Amino acid sequence: MRPRGSLARRMGLIATAWILVLLLGGGIALERTLTGQVEENFDEQLEYILTAMIASAEVQPGGEVSFYRVLGDQRFLEPGSGLYWQIDGEGQDPWPSRSLWDRTLELRGVVDRAGGANGGQGFDSEPVFYNSDQFESEPLRIAERTVILPGSDTRWTFAVASATEEIDAQVQRVRLILIWSFAVLGLGLIAMALLQIRYGLSPLRRVRAAIQKLRTTGENRITEPLPEEVQPLVEELNALLAHSERQAEEARRHAGNLAHALKTPLTVLTNAATARAPDLSDAVFRETRVMQRHVDHHLARARAVGRRAVGHARTNVRASAEAVRRAVERLHPEARFDIAGSGTAEVAIERQDLDEILGNLIENAAKYGGGSVFVTIDQEPQAGQCLIWIEDDGPGIPEADRTRIFDRGARLDTDKPGTGLGLAIVRDVVEIYAGSVKLGQSEDLGGLLVELSLPRA
Repeated sequence: MRPRGSLARRMGLIATAWILVLLLGGGIALERTLTGQVEENFDEQLEYILTAMIASAEVQPGGEVSFYRVLGDQRFLEPGSGLYWQIDGEGQDPWPSRSLWDRTLELRGVVDRAGGANGGQGFDSEPVFYNSDQFESEPLRIAERTVILPGSDTRWTFAVASATEEIDAQVQRVRLILIWSFAVLGLGLIAMALLQIRYGLSPLRRVRAAIQKLRTTGENRITEPLPEEVQPLVEELNALLAHSERQAEEARRHAGNLAHALKTPLTVLTNAATARAPDLSDAVFRETRVMQRHVDHHLARARAVGRRAVGHARTNVRASAEAVRRAVERLHPEARFDIAGSGTAEVAIERQDLDEILGNLIENAAKYGGGSVFVTIDQEPQAGQCLIWIEDDGPGIPEADRTRIFDRGARLDTDKPGTGLGLAIVRDVVEIYAGSVKLGQSEDLGGLLVELSLPRA
């Protein structure tokens, strides 16, 4: 199977994308905040100078405006210094600072208030800030305010202008610092995320190395301690290895048992054929029946093991018992069958295997019993096991023989036909599904009691 991408690459791309998005959004927000703060501080400086101008202004007897104290910034006296002031009044010539030299500021307040834009109040409660490109190659930031000075009815517009070269340089420095800072921060976060991904996924590489070690060294378990997030995977893998090991061991054991079981009949046939024994045909018939019994027994086990490995089965016990009863009734029409108990109990066994288990037990009860067979489903319900009782009214089995009867080919009543493999197959198939089977004496019928315990679905 071709791998569907890389977990490390996928996690790295997601982490990188989120880091870039968050840094970009945070950088833009921080840049706007800092540049806004720089511009606000710049406007506060202009407002401070503007307030000082208004506080220092007075109206002369001739109607002109003058300062009774000199403004402290030396740049107002240097032509083209980038810091200017100007006072305009209705019917008065503009009064510029010496730094303007032969230039004049075109103020918005004079035009707006001439058109009545201020609602006829004649003054501003707060200064007005705006940008201006009236001077070639020297953008300006202007703060202006229109007031009425004491002793005069004239509306005077005071303005302070400053070249934006300084504030632009400050904003550029802020942006450059932010770009480099966020670039370094982004690279650091991406590198940290990649290292974290590599370190976080290292247990998976250790699992791969451990599996490779299993394959090359012959070990059968992963014993290396791993983080708790990976440990369940290792436990399931160890359980799968144990399951595969049990299946392989079962296969080896059954192959050996079958080979051992077939060895004696084959030896008998070989010796009889070599000696040209007069009863060769009888020996062939007898020994082939023995071999057929062994083959049937091991095939039944192999089918049960194969079906168990397919997946989790669910089989209704009552439905299987009813199907077996109908089949056995045709073989033993004189027997009386009674099935009681739960109709919804389900066990974790394939239907074919449950039919084979119940078929052997119910047929034995009908064959060797006295004519009555009772089947009780889910007797004494338990949490994880479903208990099934199969009783008959026959002579039963002595307690000393109840263990030996499960051996292959063991038979107590040789007068009736049979192979002696039924109970052996029942025991083997039940054990494959982690169940149990026990023999006892029926209290109600007096015959044999087979207590079958199977895992509940």
